[in-house]
Amino acid sequence: MRRIVVLAGGIGGARFLRGLKQAAPDAEITVIGNTGDDIHLHGLKVCPDLDTVMYTLGGGIHEEQGWGRADETYAVKEELAAYGVGPEWFGLGDRDFATHIVRTQMIAAGFPLSAVTEALCDRWRPGVRLLPMTDDRVETHVLVELPDGERKAIHFQEYWVRHRAGLPAHAIIPVGADSAKPAPGVLQAIADADVILFPPSNPVVSIGTILAVPGIREAIAEAGVPVVGLSPIVGGSPVRGMADKVLAAVGVESTAAAVALHYGSGLIDGWLVDEVDGGHVDAVEEAGIRCRAVPLMMSDRDAAAAMAAEALSLAGEVRA
Repeated sequence: MRRIVVLAGGIGGARFLRGLKQAAPDAEITVIGNTGDDIHLHGLKVCPDLDTVMYTLGGGIHEEQGWGRADETYAVKEELAAYGVGPEWFGLGDRDFATHIVRTQMIAAGFPLSAVTEALCDRWRPGVRLLPMTDDRVETHVLVELPDGERKAIHFQEYWVRHRAGLPAHAIIPVGADSAKPAPGVLQAIADADVILFPPSNPVVSIGTILAVPGIREAIAEAGVPVVGLSPIVGGSPVRGMADKVLAAVGVESTAAAVALHYGSGLIDGWLVDEVDGGHVDAVEEAGIRCRAVPLMMSDRDAAAAMAAEALSLAGEVRA
């Protein structure tokens, strides 16, 4: 059985994983999920990226949004607003609240996040092994410039959701990452992998945050198996979200080739760019990374499956 490890953020990672399951139905897939987006709200621990993967693969996601639960209601949010309790810019639905309550109760009882995630997945049956990158608390903060010129570090969710990445960003700081340890099973999964994939998730605040946990980047670089990534940038713009804003904050140009070079030939062996970016193939290959131009728009599940198949095919070329 082929063992595949995937580093995943939220929507893009989850939809790619759904395609991967279709493209490789017999594979054993381990997902290392980003927890840098985690935030504490109303006394509850919220893990947006882990939940997006779990809901998407488990059949409970709001398909149009790509996040949150299907058939959601917001009575609790409305009641909190009536009491004047914020933040009003981050809306948790009633069904979603239940997940965060269970998670927070289990953590308070002494269970690590990895064990809690496994328990939550017992309900959703995502068909993959979902591991948080770490059991330790890591939160991504963004150093922004306010309208009055003051610079201030704010939580990534406030930057992304409240301000819609509209404030100039000068640095991305994964607070706590430098002292975090990979969650149980993470390094072993990497060591046992036949293929490692970077889906078209945000290279800075999703995959980049996972790689910031000491030991994970090194384990991938030393795994001795093909590592293939898919560009989240198509035609100079993010496929979804505002990756260009955080790429600029770390000094990386918003192009398919620049993201590949940001990861580097010491980490990835293969890179897929969209057909419109075929002109970037030579620059990537000159850097020692095998590159191929293929359709990279996840318009539906079949398109995502075709992307996943191309990634596995490129991994086969690298191995050969």
